[in-house]
Amino acid sequence: MTASSHPSIVALIPARAGSKRVPDKNIRPLAGHPLMAYSISAARQSGVFSDVIVSTDAARYAAIAGHYGAEAPFLRPPEIAGDLSPDIEWVTFTLDRLAAAGRRYDCFSILRPTSPFRRPETIQRAWREFLAESGVDSLRAVEKCSQHPCKMWVVRGSRMMPLLPFGPHKQPWHSSQYPSLPEVYVQNASLEIAWTRVALEGGTIAGTVLMPFLTRDYEGFDVNSPYDWDLAEHLVQTGQAQLPPVTHPPYSLWEQNT
Repeated sequence: MTASSHPSIVALIPARAGSKRVPDKNIRPLAGHPLMAYSISAARQSGVFSDVIVSTDAARYAAIAGHYGAEAPFLRPPEIAGDLSPDIEWVTFTLDRLAAAGRRYDCFSILRPTSPFRRPETIQRAWREFLAESGVDSLRAVEKCSQHPCKMWVVRGSRMMPLLPFGPHKQPWHSSQYPSLPEVYVQNASLEIAWTRVALEGGTIAGTVLMPFLTRDYEGFDVNSPYDWDLAEHLVQTGQAQLPPVTHPPYSLWEQNT
């Protein structure tokens, strides 16, 4: 499958430099390469995208992105690169800047570097499913939740109430066995795909009509804490999860030889 036979789509990889829980996590080495290298490699090897663009606020990150075959044609302004900056800000900024340079795309996909086990086949599968579904604004990766919201509570002082106060009157969900509860899915950071009009005209990265993309195994694994990082390293070392192949030499070696 190639991008030329379908609506055009650009990969957008957000990699700001201000991570606090795991400092510089987007460029921290995992199995010999910076974390972002795996999202770049998966995007390029999928054959889906017209271009692979990294959105970053740091020149060093931009250089690393370029080494692994992505573009970082401009830096993200500080005012849209903070901890609380919503995705729609950097997405529209990036799409607008690209359009101003004559580069317009029918669709965009957000591939977050914190999902290193998303492989080229994962992206290909998601793109096929998105194209096969009519009338949707976007696709978002989800997985079955491990902690069911029907078992969650809101605590106020010395009292608590169920987060979801629905279900059968005689057998409330919080007192029911897991197999009897409705299937509930939680989004993960693996990928999102949307029509560009959704962002530029609707002011949202998702729109109002979303379709699910069910991730498999560790495709939706998300690195957000030191524990997640240690687990990712363990999964790689034990062979329980596979990273996308990276054909470029490690950035540190390349840097030393220039």
